[in-house]
Amino acid sequence: MSAQENRSHEETTVTTEEQPSSPKLITILTNLKAHIQKIPTQVTETQVWKSIFRHGYEDTPRNRMLMILDNVWLHLHPTRIGRHAVKVRFTWCMGGISFLLFLILVFTGVILMFYYRPVGEYAYLDIKFLKFDMPFGMLMRNMHRWAAHAMVLSVWLHMLRVFLTGSYKPPREFNWVIGVLLLTLTLLLSFTGYLLPWDQLSIWAVTVGTNMARATPLLGSEGPFAELVGVTPRYDARAFLLGGRIVGSATLLRFYVLHCIFIPLIAGALMIVHFWRIRKDGGISGPL
Repeated sequence: MSAQENRSHEETTVTTEEQPSSPKLITILTNLKAHIQKIPTQVTETQVWKSIFRHGYEDTPRNRMLMILDNVWLHLHPTRIGRHAVKVRFTWCMGGISFLLFLILVFTGVILMFYYRPVGEYAYLDIKFLKFDMPFGMLMRNMHRWAAHAMVLSVWLHMLRVFLTGSYKPPREFNWVIGVLLLTLTLLLSFTGYLLPWDQLSIWAVTVGTNMARATPLLGSEGPFAELVGVTPRYDARAFLLGGRIVGSATLLRFYVLHCIFIPLIAGALMIVHFWRIRKDGGISGPL
């Protein structure tokens, strides 16, 4: 018998010997697959699962809505949204980015408050301590600073997107007003925080900015109708902001309270109303 015939005989023998084991392997794999397919059903039928998730996964509109409403995390989101609302090229994600930056500002701002004293004698020294001595102090301050700049930009872009897509039209005109107020508060947060480093740049920048308040109608000593109201340089809008005639320690304390307590609380409350109105108005408005 030749070598080629010997190899053919050996291959035939091996194949013949393996054939009886193939059905067994197929049976084992089939049973294993059946057991794996039963695992989700077995898990979802347990009392632990039912105590957490009260509704099944049957793909129906009603169950989709119930899964959102009955979940402690998902109930914050709308039960349904339009396809346009998840497209980045339509929303630009500027609203969500603005809120994310606000959360970063709150987090870094609280950390900075532990090391900052709003007193004229110590404010600048505390900033120097944050910058050069405190571990990761420069990182926290720069995160706060750049997040503030980015939030101003993102809020402006958000307002531009809302205007270009006509999202300010009925029934969303009330939420547009809330958005305008939030934009104003964002700018005020940036302005009041500018003084806190208490260096020459911040002091003179706030001096120039508050001088504009003297020209406020009715409330400014140099504004229209000031004589009719009886407003004087000692008691006008600028003096109210500064706590006196010039930028001093009283101004620093007032801007600190406005920046860290008063304006953030009002902004947070308006954000809650803003998000709630988006839900009540049917979600993000569609394209024009």
